[in-house]
Parts: sequence; C-alpha cells; structure tokens
Amino acid sequence: MSFEGYSPAALDFLWGIRFNNERGWFLAHKEDYQSHVLAPTRALGEQVYDAMHEKYPHEPFLLKMSRIYRDARRLHGQGPYKDHLWFCIRAGGEDWTGRPTFYFEVAPDYYSYGMGFWAPKAALMEAYRRRIDLHPQELEKLVRKFNRQTQFVLTGQEYKRKKGETSPLLEPWYNRKSLNFQHELPPDERLFSPELAQDIITGFDGLMPLYKYFDALCAAEAAGEK
Repeated sequence: MSFEGYSPAALDFLWGIRFNNERGWFLAHKEDYQSHVLAPTRALGEQVYDAMHEKYPHEPFLLKMSRIYRDARRLHGQGPYKDHLWFCIRAGGEDWTGRPTFYFEVAPDYYSYGMGFWAPKAALMEAYRRRIDLHPQELEKLVRKFNRQTQFVLTGQEYKRKKGETSPLLEPWYNRKSLNFQHELPPDERLFSPELAQDIITGFDGLMPLYKYFDALCAAEAAGEK
C-alpha cells in the first residue's frame, strides 16, 4: 500500500481526540482513526522505510510505529489517548533511547519529521563534546553542509551553564543536552499529498551523514572507547 496523503478527516479525528480524550468518544470514532490516521501513517512509514533500506541495505534499520494508547502507568492527569501519531526508523536493539533516530509525527496542528535523539544519556553527550574537542574538523564539515540546506533546523535543550568553549561554527552544537534536526510545519497542502513521502525520503537521505556520525559515536561510547 503506497501513501496517498492524509485527508482532512485525519485532522478532524486528531482534533476530536484532543478535546474528547475518553474511551467512549474514541470507540465511537475508532473506525475513523484506523482508516484516516493509522492506515496512512503506516503506509507512509513503510514507504519511507523501504526506500531507506534499499539505499542503505547494510544499516540495521527497523520501522517502529507508535500506539495511540498512552501508557496507563504514566497518564499524569492526561487522557488515555495520544492526540498524535508517529513512526521512527532506527537501528535495531531493545534499548533505542539515546540512539540517533529518524522520525515523522502528525498532530492536529502540526506535522514534523527529522532525525535526533530521544533522552540521550549525559555520558553520551560528554563523549560527543570530547570528540568535538579532539577532532573538531569532523563535525565542522558536517555543520557547514547542514548550514547550506533550508529543510531542517537544529533544536534541542541547551545547558544553562556552558560546558566548554569551541569554535563559533560549532558553538550552537556544543552546549546542548540533546540534538534534533527538525522540519515542522502547520498542516498544509503537502500533508495531503503523496509527494510528502518523497520529501521525507530526500530529507532523511540528506541527514544520513549526521546519522552516521552520531551512530558511530554511540557505538564507541557503548564500547568504552575514548
């Protein structure tokens, strides 16, 4: 099944669950969720994954789809359902936190895709800064290329107190608790077009050098290398 674009009914459902986050409403609209949100998101994820796997067959990528059901142990006063859905493409393994991950997410008021980290450990970010200190030219080359494109922006929480000094080029990348390379827009005509899939594939391909840089860093940190 190829991705044909989302429909306005997808946003209708996502707005609906945001303001009616309870079981009765969800069950009454479950077919809308399955047809207009879940099915196209799965089709989009599979199309993007297939393209990435074909181009990078030696990367141990897996496709992971989110569930609309919140973890009952972590509701924290929120309703039992999410008002957004996502898929991610990442390396295999049980523990994928702190690993570079490609992602797409759709919500009632935005859609977003890119590559970044989910809750990287402090030790990983320390290893990242050490690598910059020892081999700044590796990241400088990638940053220059990243700064020439306009699809993604660098985001991620910054430390309140600087962790060190580096070149002006790398300064925005150095003192961060996490890094995310993000393209986010309010719902527009692209969301409803099959061409969105190619936008994401092209974007992920452009981020691949950064993915490999951070994936190698994660592997080295896990192996205890300096």
